[in-house]
Amino acid sequence: MKLAVACDHAGFELKEKVKRQLESEGHGVEDFGCYNTESCDYPDYARKLCEAVLGNMCERGVLICGSGLGMSYTANRYKGIRAALCLNTYMAEMSRAHNNSNVLVLGSRIIDFPAAKDILRVWMETPFEGGRHLRRIRKIDGEE
Repeated sequence: MKLAVACDHAGFELKEKVKRQLESEGHGVEDFGCYNTESCDYPDYARKLCEAVLGNMCERGVLICGSGLGMSYTANRYKGIRAALCLNTYMAEMSRAHNNSNVLVLGSRIIDFPAAKDILRVWMETPFEGGRHLRRIRKIDGEE
């Protein structure tokens, strides 16, 4: 799968680890920054990633900032993006199974890499269940 990753300065170190993990599993990864720990504005990087997902350049995306909140707020402003801030594997599973999330958001100051790795694995492996959930997704996306 082709994935987009992006972060702000607080998420840089975790993004680099997540990127290496995804690549080691055979996924294509497009890195939209940031590229160091110098202070930057998370909306700039969330925008780039969301545009890549919406433009079908990447199938899904992973955004990382300190709490995950800023990236989540920003990403969910884009019609067609369903960004899920996940703090554990249950949230990751439900975000995919019931909400068909296409962007995973992680908080680098909330979870460590082993937890992020588990969350990412579950998020990547869980399919969307469809059915009754599809009606709700259409409402989220403004189609109903």
